[in-house]
Amino acid sequence: MTVRMLMLIDAFADAPFTGNPAAVCVPQRAVDAQWMQGLAAEMNQAETAFLWARSAGEWDLRWFTPVAEVDLCGHATLASAHALWETGMAPATQALRFHTRSGVLACTRRGSVIAMDFPAVPVRPATPPEDLDTALGARLLTVASAGSDLLVEVDDAATVRGLAPDLVAIAALDLRALIVTARSDDARWHFVSRVFAPRYGIPEDPVTGSAHCALGPFWGARLRRTELVGRQCSRRGGTVGVTLGDGRVELTGSARTVLRGELA
Repeated sequence: MTVRMLMLIDAFADAPFTGNPAAVCVPQRAVDAQWMQGLAAEMNQAETAFLWARSAGEWDLRWFTPVAEVDLCGHATLASAHALWETGMAPATQALRFHTRSGVLACTRRGSVIAMDFPAVPVRPATPPEDLDTALGARLLTVASAGSDLLVEVDDAATVRGLAPDLVAIAALDLRALIVTARSDDARWHFVSRVFAPRYGIPEDPVTGSAHCALGPFWGARLRRTELVGRQCSRRGGTVGVTLGDGRVELTGSARTVLRGELA
């Protein structure tokens, strides 16, 4: 099997080695899920994206962590759009539509910024799992369900930055990810967050676009805003713009290519 392209791209990044790295693979033809999962494990990134062209501007897109396929991934979608435009596989002025397990996701290019149309994730009050505060090492102000994730608000941004959670305990929870957030103490951003997904082989995700599908509505309602900027304060760090729509969110960010090659 010949693979047309394999790239490593830092998404939601203003410079190389920041944001969230994603591998992007474009095979010549469809490959089976076992092969994709094997490559994702080999790449050992939070997500590896796989793309096949349908027609002009229309692509099939699937995402795999090192251990499982997922339904929605923001940073690997941003990386996929960046890869297609940068390599000329799609004209720079052409909007892209990705057919995924979460429906059609559209991407447009605005200079160095990529805008992605994603579904909003409803956020509803939830009862916290037993001893979650102990596992997290922080007081829980608000606990809410966010699709297959759990969203937790803590006291302040300093608490978010200083978290050292018990990842074994978090991995035992029936969650895709634990999103921890607080209002920002920096005027450049409206809120901060960190995301832990050890159950899916990701102890901490550097920057999580899909989490902002819930963080946007959560903070939009609290701050009475439809346009927000979130900062995910992992070690690498990254910034995500969020604009709220009717059941949708627009996520914006930039990307940088780190590696480009072919896989036999």
